[in-house]
Amino acid sequence: MHTLIEDRLCLFALHSSRAFGERVAQHLGVTLGAHEERNFEDGEHKSRPLDPVRGKDVFVIHSLYGDPNESANDKLCRLLFFIGALKDAGAARVTAVVPYLAYARKDRQTKERDPVTTRYVACLFEAVGTDAVVTLDVHNLAAYQNAFRCRTVHLEAASLFARFLAPQLAGVEASVVSPDAGGIKRAEAFRQAMSDALGRPVGMACVEKYRSAGIVSGNMLIGDVRGRTAILIDDLISTGTTLARAAAACRDGGAAAVMALATHGLFSENAGTVLGAPVVGDPDLGDPVLQQLVVSDSVEPGRAGADALKPRLAVVSSAALFGDAILQLHDGI
Repeated sequence: MHTLIEDRLCLFALHSSRAFGERVAQHLGVTLGAHEERNFEDGEHKSRPLDPVRGKDVFVIHSLYGDPNESANDKLCRLLFFIGALKDAGAARVTAVVPYLAYARKDRQTKERDPVTTRYVACLFEAVGTDAVVTLDVHNLAAYQNAFRCRTVHLEAASLFARFLAPQLAGVEASVVSPDAGGIKRAEAFRQAMSDALGRPVGMACVEKYRSAGIVSGNMLIGDVRGRTAILIDDLISTGTTLARAAAACRDGGAAAVMALATHGLFSENAGTVLGAPVVGDPDLGDPVLQQLVVSDSVEPGRAGADALKPRLAVVSSAALFGDAILQLHDGI
């Protein structure tokens, strides 16, 4: 069966996403396609498939987050140029598999003459002939779907997180908490998944949030978390200020414990310090506001900003989720 799949399907992963690509390939029972990536002295680069792709259904895995070696812009250009090379080489269909989609947060104008960068990125994908884009827990689903004219597929990590947490929450009263009003739909989807996994109702709450000139404020909690484990959920962690503020509000609201889930662990330089802060007024200053933090592997684990969180940080694999999506797309589902 695997040979028959490989006869029709090609799976590539660009170098900085190779570890993730290998996990997806292992789930599918296929091998990653061979390709070349070259860097030139002036900073330019080229990439090309080494395996034949003419007439094939091609999937390219590349997560578009910045790291010390390549910026998000570098990775975006590499992916676009590789997709263009695949189309020129006769690929029947090319799907970009992008666990973390860069610029998805800039999806609307919030100030006069602001760019709508999400839409510009969509135009770039379409310009090189991309047939479909697959991503995980994008910042704004409606904006993502409306920005692209090619096919879009949106995967959600809620079921992955629910399966991971269900054993440790057995017999524990819990409430799912959105750290801002914009994340209520995401939190509700996870609340339903968590309720199904536990076989009993799970509560719901929300924390207010205001952002101006990069400053986050607001700490009013709507909903009941008293005596419960509060489960914060967000699409990503960058500086950590949103989750830290929401976690403090939950503790002030009487939560017995607070944990946080985020699909994309970007972890900027000071995120570990922000999220590792102790409970204010706790006699044991070693007791942090967040007891546990869970992320997916859409961003490669081991980022420097998360070093201080290692004892409390867990990573859930999304490789099988992407592998199943690739197989279903290939089969026309």
